[in-house]
Amino acid sequence: MGTLAGHLLPAIFLLLYSLYYSVLLSLALLWGWRVLKPTLPPREKRGHSPWQWAALEGMVKVVLTLTGILGELFYPPGVNRTRLVDWEAPLRPFLFKDSWQHVTMYSFFMLSGVVDIVSQRCLARQNAKLERAAEALAFYVVVLLMVTHIENRSSLEIRVHVLFMVPTFLVALVLSIEVWVPDQPPLWALKTWMGLVLSSWLLQLCVVLYTPPSGQPWRADSPEDMAFLTTFFCWHLGLMAVLLAAIYGLCSLWLRHCSSWVGSPGARYETCPTESSSGELQRLWEEEALQNGGV
Repeated sequence: MGTLAGHLLPAIFLLLYSLYYSVLLSLALLWGWRVLKPTLPPREKRGHSPWQWAALEGMVKVVLTLTGILGELFYPPGVNRTRLVDWEAPLRPFLFKDSWQHVTMYSFFMLSGVVDIVSQRCLARQNAKLERAAEALAFYVVVLLMVTHIENRSSLEIRVHVLFMVPTFLVALVLSIEVWVPDQPPLWALKTWMGLVLSSWLLQLCVVLYTPPSGQPWRADSPEDMAFLTTFFCWHLGLMAVLLAAIYGLCSLWLRHCSSWVGSPGARYETCPTESSSGELQRLWEEEALQNGGV
């Protein structure tokens, strides 16, 4: 991961994952879901459709993280970084510190994917709390390893990695809260927004450290360069908020124009009443009670 390709792979994965959650968030808000990702029905009620049994999100996590682990240990071809200790040296030093830190990060995201698969495929009833807890643990591990990852680095590398740690920690914190409080749309929005920010900032990190557009490397001894790093991070905060709002708007337009043939299982897209009509609210409550079996 200490190369341009090594940073691009997780950056692109996180960006696609965050865009997926942006669409999911928009649909959840528009359809009025009580949780961001509706849980699967119990095993005996899932039917025989493969889509009700496939834990696609978990499988994607496992495949991509396994690709990252193999790349860290064996790329470029002919390289082998599986050794932890140089037993031939008198001091027995550890080897490939950065690679093993990255492998550890990938491994915990792989663990999150395995937990998703086990929860959705093997358990009689999906355990969404366990899935969120495993995903939160993966992001906490990223923050923890980043603390030591930036030791003995230039002030430029320290600054870009610290700014990366901020949204990463916030995502982990929100996931921790969602283990007990999963039905809060503001938390969904914050988590998705910070996911977009951390993925876009990881792409920015590639530009700063490896491919500056000017052709001149960023200078750690330049106050202007260091100041603009924080400025650019603030721009990422604003741009990702605009992107999230744009995705919500596109999903809203899509639902409005395709509502005649697009439906949501167990939910309908309706415009909320703009006037405080108790009769209208009572009708909606009665419909919801009927849909939920009178509970």
